[in-house]
Amino acid sequence: MITKTIVETENAPKAIGPYSQGVGYNGLFFFSGQIPIDPTTGDIVPGGVQEQTRQVMANLRAVLSAAGLDFAHVLKTTIFLKNMTDFAAVNEIYGGYFDENPPARATVEVSRLPKDVLVEIDMIAAAPEDGQ
Repeated sequence: MITKTIVETENAPKAIGPYSQGVGYNGLFFFSGQIPIDPTTGDIVPGGVQEQTRQVMANLRAVLSAAGLDFAHVLKTTIFLKNMTDFAAVNEIYGGYFDENPPARATVEVSRLPKDVLVEIDMIAAAPEDGQ
């Protein structure tokens, strides 16, 4: 039997479907894509792609924290953009969360995202073996 850890926090939006905010197994954590929902209001944050990216990263920080992790533990991300012309703006904000040794990443343009947002990001992270 597989023993997995479900990651949940009130500091990030609740799942809007049959999925978990995050799942851990054997030191690896898989965090579902976060969209720019303000967890206190349940609404999409106002503004453009920059404001949406900041909220997505805040939501990801919250689920990482709920698992006892931070951005230094992130191994891989996928950024989904409604419009690839937003790449530079998203990249500038995203890059501010990874001071050194950034994770592997893929960025793709998609035709549509949940709730018609402009950006969604998911992450894979690992808990260090020494507990740090």
